[in-house]
Amino acid sequence: MLITFEGIEGCGKSTQIELLYTYLTQKGRVVVKTREPGGTPFGEALRKVSLTKEMTVFPLAELLTFMAIRAQHVEEVIMPALEKRQIVLCDRFVDATYAYQGYGRGIDLGIIETLNRLVTKGIRPNLTILLDCTATVGLKRKSGHHRSLDRFEKEALSFHRKIRNAYTKLAKEDPERFFVVDANGDVEAIHRIIREKVDFLLNDHGIR
Repeated sequence: MLITFEGIEGCGKSTQIELLYTYLTQKGRVVVKTREPGGTPFGEALRKVSLTKEMTVFPLAELLTFMAIRAQHVEEVIMPALEKRQIVLCDRFVDATYAYQGYGRGIDLGIIETLNRLVTKGIRPNLTILLDCTATVGLKRKSGHHRSLDRFEKEALSFHRKIRNAYTKLAKEDPERFFVVDANGDVEAIHRIIREKVDFLLNDHGIR
């Protein structure tokens, strides 16, 4: 079972993944918590370089770097966990590439689709939780929690608005997979909404 979390910077993904991970593990389920870019020693090394705010990275180079990270991530972490019938919680996955490098950077979506299909080996999330908030709210949260912003977080407000619009479009195009949650509310209230959705999904797949 692959459950991915998506959303703009500062939407609360990391917090909600942590809460869901704790909830599921306390119920005795085997859960793998991971992230993109990153997720493996190779991926984390490339993440550190590619997110450095002083780094100039052209869109195509950015795309190919993140695809390399995903290829390693799928082979080393995601596929082995799914083969063992474990639950994988992933902070960002394929949709982030469409949103950021596609709609954000302007790279052809067909190219992204082809590369995604190649590196994921056809793996698709069973559920994608989109935590939705305005770009203004997200960036305010980020600046409040982090003194130093990374290369994406320091992008102009217009860029982050473009990313939010992209996620909204992706969710409308695939409503059966996406579960959109208002990320402006109380952390625990959001967690309860997500928890109920995930419990229903697991029960529906016979996972007790």
